[in-house]
Amino acid sequence: MKPFLRLAAFGLATALTIGSAQAADKLTVLLDWFYNPDHAPLVIAKEGGFFEKHGLDVEMIAPADASAPPRLVAAGQADIAITYQPDLMLQVKEGLPLTRIGTLIETPLNALIALKDGPIKTLADLKGKKVGYSVASLQNAYIGTVLASVGLSEKDVEMVNVNFNLSTSLMSGQVDAVIDGYRNVELIQLGLEGKPGIAFYLEEHGVPAYDELIYVTRNELRDDPRMVRFLAAVEDATIFLTNHPEEALAMFLKSHKDLDDQLNRDSFLATLPRFAKRPAALDIGRYDRFAEFMKARGLLDSIPPIDSYAIAPR
Repeated sequence: MKPFLRLAAFGLATALTIGSAQAADKLTVLLDWFYNPDHAPLVIAKEGGFFEKHGLDVEMIAPADASAPPRLVAAGQADIAITYQPDLMLQVKEGLPLTRIGTLIETPLNALIALKDGPIKTLADLKGKKVGYSVASLQNAYIGTVLASVGLSEKDVEMVNVNFNLSTSLMSGQVDAVIDGYRNVELIQLGLEGKPGIAFYLEEHGVPAYDELIYVTRNELRDDPRMVRFLAAVEDATIFLTNHPEEALAMFLKSHKDLDDQLNRDSFLATLPRFAKRPAALDIGRYDRFAEFMKARGLLDSIPPIDSYAIAPR
């Protein structure tokens, strides 16, 4: 069957659920970064007609400043932003009127990465070594927790800000390991460069599991019915991705030809199992556990009630 034929038939069958004269409701979604395979459910929802099926006209915008989307949504400049669960808790602490309405990627992507043929074979080998990071945020809490699992502390390593040159700094020997590297990007990139890496996964070394990427809106829109339809469309697209990965990849690359390279193809397939199949579902225990972790590391003064910053739209 030719790519997209199944989707075309599906779209024809479901188009009747929306009156032809009915105008679609507009939504503006700010991405967390430039387009990449992490955004596959959104791209498929748009290109595959799933947003249209649910009566939505969704505009997606890649930000010039990756830290801006939640603030722009809080200020009423857009309807939905993609952000990170840990960052949301800090944003709410700052007083931003934001609510989590759904999940895009339901597992951590961040990892502590070293070169396979380098000096780091175990976490204990990090003592006295340099660890690179990209943006000052939670990396000290993460590295401190991971090191504590082998009896070390943050004082046993030197943290080096390498900006976004994580792979380059590791391959050049500027640092011995990096944190903030993604298991579905940098780890793959190192292999393609002929410098395979090893990863130590944060959630296996003391950091509570968390949702890597989530959808947030401003508080006044938390009960907006468009949010329910948005998440329903994303769920439909994610199920399609899961069932038909090759067709979905072809659709993704057709809409973003600049991403058609081996790194993005491999990253797309590596990210598939991490997309939230029930994006509207809310795991209260997971959020409370991570809030407790942040409080214990001095990042939060108190644990906020879950319904003050996260909901599960019905």
